[in-house]
Amino acid sequence: MISVRIADRKCEAHNIFSFELVSASGEALPPFSAGSHIDIHLPNGLIRQYSLYNSSQADHSYKIAVLLAPEGRGGSSAMHQLQTGQELKISQPRNLFPLSHEAKRTLLFAGGIGITPILSMAERLSQIDAEFELHYYSRSSEHAAFAEKLKNCSFSDRVNLYFDSEPDTKPDLASMLANRTLDEHLFVCGPTGFMNFVLDTARTVGWGEARLHREYFANEAADTNSDQSFEITIASTQQVLNVPAERSILQVLMENDIEIPYSCEQGVCGTCLVRVLEGTPDHRDLYLSASERSANDQILTCCSRALGKKLVLDI
Repeated sequence: MISVRIADRKCEAHNIFSFELVSASGEALPPFSAGSHIDIHLPNGLIRQYSLYNSSQADHSYKIAVLLAPEGRGGSSAMHQLQTGQELKISQPRNLFPLSHEAKRTLLFAGGIGITPILSMAERLSQIDAEFELHYYSRSSEHAAFAEKLKNCSFSDRVNLYFDSEPDTKPDLASMLANRTLDEHLFVCGPTGFMNFVLDTARTVGWGEARLHREYFANEAADTNSDQSFEITIASTQQVLNVPAERSILQVLMENDIEIPYSCEQGVCGTCLVRVLEGTPDHRDLYLSASERSANDQILTCCSRALGKKLVLDI
């Protein structure tokens, strides 16, 4: 864990505040790569992940931006209450959304607050003089964080801004993505609906999965009406636990003093991943790839369940 202090806090757009975090001890912070995020341990006990939007060449601060979600689970509200000078505990940076440096050209798509990792990627691609283009979609200019920064940055000629309030500005996405070469890669981050639209459009015009990269901020609520109870067996002790329909595997483990790491509790970050030795998981996460899901040998305990009556977990 790293102790940091909030060195700066500013409003970047409607309901979006940025926070600059510096080492509380004055030391340089660990390096990170474009697309990285950190876990922030909030004063109310919540742990939330936020992407770093500043240049990966910086070693003196981490910068994050947080959209207030009044109907959310409390993380963004707690963040917006923080003030300059307060100290926090954070994790080391982790990157689950790395750039593909073998790409001859990179297409960056951001929706809303999804601009945060995309901005860091654009900074990095610009620094190494790589070919890229950035497409940023937002409700309006008032809701677009860093819009002025993007208009005046060194790579502004590669930036395209589109607003829902100005529908005529939006291009035809299928035409934009059609007839691209096989050495181009696409990266997208933002609300789930926006990301699915971009990815599905790309697939429709011939993009293969290996060239499509995404990072989700949140998982959509699963339909739990048909959920059933099932049993999990802890392989190391042969302890058998019942997982009721209304509880997650993670919750049952915690209630029985079996500790495993966890963070987002939505199947996005991958922290609570464990191996499955027997049984078939009902995958409900956004972390595992299609091939990893089909192998059925691991599970995100915070959200996924069992398709049968029993799972044996490698714990």
